[in-house]
Amino acid sequence: MRLTAAVLATILPLSAAYAQDKQASANMINTEGREVGTVTFTQMPSGVINVLIEMTDLPPGAHGLHIHEKGACDPAGGFESAGEHYAQGKEHGIHSENGPHPGDLPNVHVGQDGTLKVEFFVTDLSLADGAENPLIDADGSAIVLHASADDYESQPSGNSGDRIACGAIKSN
Repeated sequence: MRLTAAVLATILPLSAAYAQDKQASANMINTEGREVGTVTFTQMPSGVINVLIEMTDLPPGAHGLHIHEKGACDPAGGFESAGEHYAQGKEHGIHSENGPHPGDLPNVHVGQDGTLKVEFFVTDLSLADGAENPLIDADGSAIVLHASADDYESQPSGNSGDRIACGAIKSN
């Protein structure tokens, strides 16, 4: 296939724009401290964040997934070091009148082989400096995978069980 100069002139500026998108990532560890995958966050020109999760060695089934308020993941303490959900004064869950938290993410589903690969978008968080609901701030943020599915309404965390994997979110 041959690309004409006009097509290349259109594609190249778009590629350059996406190459400059702000990115952050989290190396996910389990409760034994072993790395089980990564989560990549890419802020798009529209302000939406693309979230790409690739993890292995997980228990099959549905799991709650949340952004937590501190960028610390100590497996010895069951990842309590990550703090509570990133709430910003909102209630937990999409079924709550004053919800959801900016850190409420959709449940994810791990296959029978223990593999999780999913991509979705979030609109209530930001990687931009000085923006509302920043993932990167003085004490950071973490992404946490829970043992059970989130019911999207129980306060304060969706009744999603123990924290089974955690990753501190860092700028790339």
